[in-house]
Amino acid sequence: MSTESKIKARQALNIAPDNKVIISFDGGGIRGIFTIQLLKKIEEIVGAPIYEWVDMVAGTSTGAIIASLIANQKSATEIEALYEDLATKIFKDRAFGNRYTNPPQFDKINYRAICKDIFGNKSLKNLGESSGIDLFFTAKDMVAGEETFFTFFNKNESSKIVDTYQDALMRAVVEATMSAPTYFQPFERFIDGGTTVYNNPVMAALMEAFHYNGKDKYSSDNTTVFSFGTASLFRFVPLEEIAEPKGLDVLFWLDYVMDESSKDASEMQVNFLRSTLMKGLDFRRFQLSLDRESIKKLPNKSLRKLDNIDANSLHQLSNKELAKINMADVNMLPLMKVLGEAVADFVQEKNGFQSDLKGENKLVTGMDSDYREKLKKHLQKASWIDKLPTA
Repeated sequence: MSTESKIKARQALNIAPDNKVIISFDGGGIRGIFTIQLLKKIEEIVGAPIYEWVDMVAGTSTGAIIASLIANQKSATEIEALYEDLATKIFKDRAFGNRYTNPPQFDKINYRAICKDIFGNKSLKNLGESSGIDLFFTAKDMVAGEETFFTFFNKNESSKIVDTYQDALMRAVVEATMSAPTYFQPFERFIDGGTTVYNNPVMAALMEAFHYNGKDKYSSDNTTVFSFGTASLFRFVPLEEIAEPKGLDVLFWLDYVMDESSKDASEMQVNFLRSTLMKGLDFRRFQLSLDRESIKKLPNKSLRKLDNIDANSLHQLSNKELAKINMADVNMLPLMKVLGEAVADFVQEKNGFQSDLKGENKLVTGMDSDYREKLKKHLQKASWIDKLPTA
């Protein structure tokens, strides 16, 4: 870790000189290419790769891949090249594979081989000690029925705390955390860390840093946190489709519950960290909801021709087209890349990554006050309640 780079980063990003810096990455499949564009912009602003000035990285699933590559001392441009190669080679349908009728949809053979090429047999401890970066990754252990945190913290020699899985191979950890059910075969007992509430790992990472293995180094009043989403499809379901979903009900509800539980958990964490409950914390969240209202705020960039997308520029994208973006469609990599570039340019203009992206600069759409007023009136009427179907 470079002292000169740490000074440059803190000056360029308006970070208190003595603050520790934690960067946390959400999961999201191929949408991780979106996040990488923001990292490239930050490195451009700072003039140094992130691994030279960050103190801790945390990640789930695709976010863990990005975080681990930073710890492996790769620049954002190098991460982008590795990521695109990885995505195009692993998201290939298995013969007769189908998420619903014959899972898993994809074979991890290429993923395992590429991760072995990248990390060899380095453990978390090897990677953390060589880079000087503290590490935090998530996976769900189905046998134990609990979320597993794979961690390594560089400590003083006098510290008696030992990270439980510090000797686990890095390539095992990044396979465990990305093994999303129905998409990939479980990694023995482990499935994707984002399957439940840890798709956004920021709260768990801070808990580990402030109260457990990192408590001698980190506290809320000496830490700056960058939390990166992967662009989220915020689903406003038409009223008529709630009782009568398009397609099979079970598939609609399976996807909805998985997506929304992860989104809601993430938003709860973000709201908590933006509150005054975590005193002194310098928290900065960067996320985009994939809807026209948010995208119209971005600089309009041209799009190359894509299957099932008629738009020639970002501002021409319809909500129906945006709804086609999913975590496993590599055909959407170019679109997600352009969206990431546009958000990076937007953030550079608005606050230069020097503060949280909220208020009028927020790029996450929510229902307006008119909607809530109408709903409030409905809920006060007995006649409205009594006429709703019961089966």
